[in-house]
Amino acid sequence: MSEIDPTRRSIFGAFRSSFLTGLVVVLPVGLTIYVVWGVIGYIDGWILPLIPTSYQPEALMHRVFGPQSNFPVRGVGVLVFLFFTAFVGWLARGLIGRTIMRRAEGLVDRVPLVRSVYSGVKQITETFFTKTEKSFDRTCLVEFPRPGYWAMGMVATSPKGEIAAKLPKSDGMVAVFIGLTPMTSGFLVFVPEKDVIFLDMRADDVVKLIVSAGLVYPVQKDQIAAAIAAR
Repeated sequence: MSEIDPTRRSIFGAFRSSFLTGLVVVLPVGLTIYVVWGVIGYIDGWILPLIPTSYQPEALMHRVFGPQSNFPVRGVGVLVFLFFTAFVGWLARGLIGRTIMRRAEGLVDRVPLVRSVYSGVKQITETFFTKTEKSFDRTCLVEFPRPGYWAMGMVATSPKGEIAAKLPKSDGMVAVFIGLTPMTSGFLVFVPEKDVIFLDMRADDVVKLIVSAGLVYPVQKDQIAAAIAAR
């Protein structure tokens, strides 16, 4: 068999190296644009049908630029959603808005199924957006699913209510959310704070590490190993 020409081999190697480098640059940008474009399209598809036909983006474009302007316009639904949400928030902060909200919530509380869904969604949104209590601000390592096996988690809150009353020695225990790759589900465990190794890593870095199945390390591996060894 004849050997491959070294010149061709070097050309192929240079092409392969350039292609892989370009892939590293193009893939994150392309996937980011794809995801953002898809989210904008989803919100537009949800909001635009609520707008009268005469005020649709295409109708307004025809009025301004004539019938020949037949290109799609994205993002209008997102802008409408942002301004409408801000307007509702502004109303809810006033006396009249708070009164209307209380009466509306009173009506919702009378419907069994709707009441359960609404109260659950409201508690989640208040936890994440009102910042009345810090949640997922700390990350940690916790022994899971058995001693000697360590999982990464995000510290949610301290036990409250019935959970705190029935947990043995609930003082000093924390709720830790342990996400599963690719972060579509997870476990909520209550563990003693003394058995948790707190990390300096941010919550979004932990999410990246879990979603990537351990391939993307925001910190060096030896730092995590050293934290475990220090125990």
